[in-house]
Amino acid sequence: MKTFFHLIQEVQKPGLCHRCGGCVTFCTAVNYGALMIDEEGKPGYDDIEKCIECGLCYTICPEINELEEETKRRANWSQPMGRIIETAVARTTDASIRAKATDGGVVTALLLHLFDRGRIDGAIVTHQTGPFQRSPFLATTREEIISAAGFFFDTSHGMKQFSDQYMTYASIEEFDPMVKKGLKRVALVGTPCQINSVRRMQALELLPSDAIKFCFGLFCSGNFVFGPAEREKLAQIGGFAWDEVRKVNIKEALMLHLASGKKITIDLDQLYAIRRYACQFCSDYAAELADISFGGIGAAEGWTTVLARSPVGRAALADAKGAGMIEEFKYADNPSYITDALNTIRSWSSKKKKMARQNRRGLKSGSPSFSM
Repeated sequence: MKTFFHLIQEVQKPGLCHRCGGCVTFCTAVNYGALMIDEEGKPGYDDIEKCIECGLCYTICPEINELEEETKRRANWSQPMGRIIETAVARTTDASIRAKATDGGVVTALLLHLFDRGRIDGAIVTHQTGPFQRSPFLATTREEIISAAGFFFDTSHGMKQFSDQYMTYASIEEFDPMVKKGLKRVALVGTPCQINSVRRMQALELLPSDAIKFCFGLFCSGNFVFGPAEREKLAQIGGFAWDEVRKVNIKEALMLHLASGKKITIDLDQLYAIRRYACQFCSDYAAELADISFGGIGAAEGWTTVLARSPVGRAALADAKGAGMIEEFKYADNPSYITDALNTIRSWSSKKKKMARQNRRGLKSGSPSFSM
């Protein structure tokens, strides 16, 4: 049976670890806490003598193919980018949430709606901890859910809290406090690799993954490192100063909103050199195993493109729309809007899959291309 030792050899050393937290989350929440996540998000041994060598950390890793077919089958996955029941372009009707949100605030609106309805007791999200950092967070009140919306720069924070990585996503390492608080109905907001890890836990019926009732996936171009050298380079490219930046978003490009109201746009082609190494090998752009996938791509600024993928996801979306928490784009103004949005997502999904295939071939030959 293969164990975490083999994950180090087969996943970490080649640079394929996405740092989704699945291996450490399961070990910490259920077993003896043999593993830990360091300050840069890298899994490792905390106390190797506590490892019972059960092999489950190896099995649930998104880079290991043991559960690939079973996981896709349970999600009714289909080509080319997973099951899609409904496509919408929408936004929250709450203007205060829209003002905080990265795009249209649909994720926050849905979480609040599910919380108010008593469908969830909390949500695994992230909240801002510094100008370039977000940390995993288990939100159990309306106020905490709202506080996690958007990504704004606050230059009063220190620059070295947690790491220099720009993290837009939640982390499933918050399973541990979820278990300790006894929560049984939780929504998870995460990237494709994190959703994949949770789905593998659910395929094996591992506790406490049964407490995750909704998986909300974020469109993902990759995770980016914003260290001092990277920040200086981007400032030169965009012609701005970082202390002017108040809000950041990644859609078809990196968009930086300045305090003056000016918006700086930097093409993603100029960011690939600062993406996390493992992201070069990820083929999932649209969170294909989620209940609902979200992102700003394909939608006008201030709106969110939404893909309902499962019956529970579609029902949650419909209920929120019926309650007036979410409004859809006026498609009569542009009848092809939904089709155009979906085609845009399919195009980005196809490009990411192609890039991953090329880079994996390059990894085997010793020369990944790292292009899209």
